[in-house]
Amino acid sequence: MSARRKPQPGSDGEHLLQDQYGTRDRAERFYQDQMLDTLTPRMVEFLGRQTQVVVATADPDGRPDASVRFGEPGFVSALNERTVCWPELRGNGVMTTLGNLVKNPWAHLMFLDQDDRIGLHLRGEATILEAEDMLDAHPEVAARPQPGRAPERWVVLRLESSYIHCRKHFPRTDAPVDWGTDDVRAKGGDYFGAKATPSPWAPKP
Repeated sequence: MSARRKPQPGSDGEHLLQDQYGTRDRAERFYQDQMLDTLTPRMVEFLGRQTQVVVATADPDGRPDASVRFGEPGFVSALNERTVCWPELRGNGVMTTLGNLVKNPWAHLMFLDQDDRIGLHLRGEATILEAEDMLDAHPEVAARPQPGRAPERWVVLRLESSYIHCRKHFPRTDAPVDWGTDDVRAKGGDYFGAKATPSPWAPKP
């Protein structure tokens, strides 16, 4: 008998429209080939170069918010293959992102690398740590020198899924964008090495 795999990723709305518009087979291939519940070594290396991330959250009633965070290269750090963190600096005091997370811990991170024209999505459950607690738990990250005011607190995200954002619609100046292409190379191929990493949603022997 074959081993059981994780329940299919994605929302009920995704699955409804995949069936309605006949894209279920394409979606299944993406889930199995490119969606993981871990970070590949290439993803960790990619995070080490990033200087910005879009953080999407929602309040308990489902009202969404998206906010951008900036930092030195690698300010979003991999603690291990299933956990990332980022510092929260002093802001305007409104606390929309953290206010959402304290009531609804699900967050979605989106990284867009304009140099390599590729993106990375990370989704998971977040925990807010005060600066002193982060220093106790992860001194290798929290004690690193960084310019400016020290972080007031940190967010630690435990991954549910990680997957590529292909490059086919990224703007470029050296050639026209091939809108809507299905060419694997044009879309970025297996940029993060996901196919060589066991996916929890792929059939198992």
